[in-house]
Amino acid sequence: MWLAGGKKGASGLEIVFGDVRDSEQMNSLVEETDSVLHLAALIAIPHSYQAPNSYLQTNVLGTMNMLNAARRAGVRRFVNTSTSEVYGTALHVPISEDHPLQGQSPYSASKIGADALAHSYWSSFDLPVVTLRPFNTFGPRQSLRAVIPTLLAQVIAGAESISLGSTLPTRDFTYIDDTVSGFIAAINAEGVEGETINLGTGFEISIGDLVRAVGEVVGRQIDVNVDPNRLRPPGSEVERLLSDNRKAQALLNWTPELSGIEGLKMGLSKTMDWLRPLVEDGRFQAGAYVK
Repeated sequence: MWLAGGKKGASGLEIVFGDVRDSEQMNSLVEETDSVLHLAALIAIPHSYQAPNSYLQTNVLGTMNMLNAARRAGVRRFVNTSTSEVYGTALHVPISEDHPLQGQSPYSASKIGADALAHSYWSSFDLPVVTLRPFNTFGPRQSLRAVIPTLLAQVIAGAESISLGSTLPTRDFTYIDDTVSGFIAAINAEGVEGETINLGTGFEISIGDLVRAVGEVVGRQIDVNVDPNRLRPPGSEVERLLSDNRKAQALLNWTPELSGIEGLKMGLSKTMDWLRPLVEDGRFQAGAYVK
């Protein structure tokens, strides 16, 4: 993994390679730091079925190391990154922050544990923690493990039929710029310590309809081949996610710039513009299944 911080270099960004499982390194890196944005995690859901212990070590124990380092350094704000996956398949929509948590994969279970730890450090030690729960962020620099880049990469490569997992689940896709603005707001907002806050658009779309939206962006019909290797175990598939973002509006003064079907299409177009040269020169292998 890599960690970013400090004030070195022309960009004001220092990149340090490290591992959140190394508590001593985390202590040294967080020392004299104003705020921590904790995004380090193992996130590939399919791989969590094969190596659940690595998710426990990185996502739970790694989070504890970061919390301890932040407590030791006396940081002003600790922003913990959660995920909409902790909600599991929606029991009611839109999903508010008090929705029950359902660990439908080892990945989501590890994030539930990390969130509980973060909140406990607020309750027990007054560490100024706020937890953000992004809903399916997408955009430039996302890896092929996620549905939108794997879909767009195949379309850019000219595939007549693209390979995906189930097309039935719905998701609330949030463009990266909106997610970033939510994190910036969470660093600076007053009175949000101890809170958990959704970052989502409040618009859901099925994977099948997402394919049709991409077809409208590129001006051609796209056929889908459901690849059994990309299907989650039946009890692990999260069938529906739709964010209630009213708390983010109230506490962070945050609303997404790109929302609804037109906002989604604009984000898809921006992502495609970034991805196209990577596919055309072979840096992204269209059709590859990245777990």
